[in-house]
Amino acid sequence: MSTIDGLPPLREVIASHDLRARKALGQNFLLDLNLTAKIARQAGDLSGMDVLEIGPGPGGLTRGLLAEGARRVLAIEKDARCLPALEQIAQAYPGRLEVIQGDALQVDPLAHLSPPIAVCANLPYNVGTELLVRWLTPDDWPPFWQTLTLMFQREVAERIVAQPGNKAYGRLAVLAQWRCEARIVLGLPPSAFTPAPKVASAVVHLRALPEPRFPADPKVLERVVATAFNQRRKMLRAALKGLSPEIESVLERAGIEPTMRAEQVSLERFCALARELA
Repeated sequence: MSTIDGLPPLREVIASHDLRARKALGQNFLLDLNLTAKIARQAGDLSGMDVLEIGPGPGGLTRGLLAEGARRVLAIEKDARCLPALEQIAQAYPGRLEVIQGDALQVDPLAHLSPPIAVCANLPYNVGTELLVRWLTPDDWPPFWQTLTLMFQREVAERIVAQPGNKAYGRLAVLAQWRCEARIVLGLPPSAFTPAPKVASAVVHLRALPEPRFPADPKVLERVVATAFNQRRKMLRAALKGLSPEIESVLERAGIEPTMRAEQVSLERFCALARELA
């Protein structure tokens, strides 16, 4: 893999540019180009797709995405130290890689990419969940992206795909599964990274559905789910009492026992509750 693009192995790239990972930026680098190509393949057929990548670092996954045929890649990197290494990749793939130094939360991908768009990233641990929630809760649906292929800490990945009754089931599961098909497609041990994190990681693939699975106002559903899981040990009649003075009857109309706890409630029932409260 290191010879496909004529670029040096990642260990050499990191050494030559002095790219030691910074904990403050949530950086853990993947150095195995066979592995980064495997992650890129989890995104599906990238030919004819523009790809958004967040936190490319020295560019291991970037090279995988380009080698796997992505039409164009927009890589947003906060760490200026990584820019020379990414510029080398841009020169090896003329016209196919655009690098922006900045905060991914502040960049509008549609100003740089054309649909169809996939998002594929080894997300920095410190902003991964915030970015995911933002991508799952746009004002309009379908979103700008068709698929998300994202690496998280294993615990976060399990929260995205969790089912009711599982202790990992919560806000992320409801928001993700309401509008997407979500599955874990790859697990990675700490030893795959430099430096090795203390926890295992996993890649989650989410495909945007044309419409949400059940009707609900997004803002109301977000508020209901956030409130319910904020006090997940309480019965819902107590956890949600701030949402309505008649919360017990509202819950019953939505088909939910007032004595249930949030982790027992299905996505369909949460949507019914959001409709009742709207």
